[in-house]
Amino acid sequence: MTELAPQLLSALILGLLGGGHCLGMCGGLMGALTLAIPAEYRARRLRLLLGYNLGRILSYALAGLLLGLAGWALASSPAALGLRVLAALLLIAMGLYLAGWWSGLTRIEALGGGLWRHIQPLTRRFMPVTDLPKALVLGALWGWLPCGLVYSTLLWAASQGDALDSAALMLAFGLGTLPVLLASGLAAERLTALLRRRGVRTAGGLLVILFGLWTLPGPHQHWLMGH
Repeated sequence: MTELAPQLLSALILGLLGGGHCLGMCGGLMGALTLAIPAEYRARRLRLLLGYNLGRILSYALAGLLLGLAGWALASSPAALGLRVLAALLLIAMGLYLAGWWSGLTRIEALGGGLWRHIQPLTRRFMPVTDLPKALVLGALWGWLPCGLVYSTLLWAASQGDALDSAALMLAFGLGTLPVLLASGLAAERLTALLRRRGVRTAGGLLVILFGLWTLPGPHQHWLMGH
């Protein structure tokens, strides 16, 4: 677990500081889900919003576990070194995205378009949202919405070579996204404004890039560990 700590922190930062992208992708959906709560159930709004997000985060963890099994199969093969290099490069790329220096990762969102076309019609069966089970299921379906940041994080998590580690990383990433998306559902703006500040995003991006360099195999790892 100690060896996984830097990756878990990276995943948490990716989720937290990726809030701007999350708002663009999911903020409107979060608002729509909030409006889908009937007026007589508005007193339960916070509970239902937590249900949406719990379902979404569990979907991320499940995706990490499933794709992590493929990474685990490759971890004991000659491709293991290449897998670690891929993990490091993805982490560096995501750090560049968080800092606002490169947004190429968002181009992979098209990969999940076909899957989402089949899942989206299912969401109508659970609306309007009147109880926690409906909110959980709707959130779990929402977790498969095509998102370049989620897909990139998922590929990075799967490249760790351990299915449980991959699931844990996606769980940490999902928890990182919770404050911004919960705030958007509750119409809170101070937190989202803080996370959009240039200095905060740059610092978080640099930290993730540093973890990516640490992950990249080579003699520089000993120097980074010493500093």
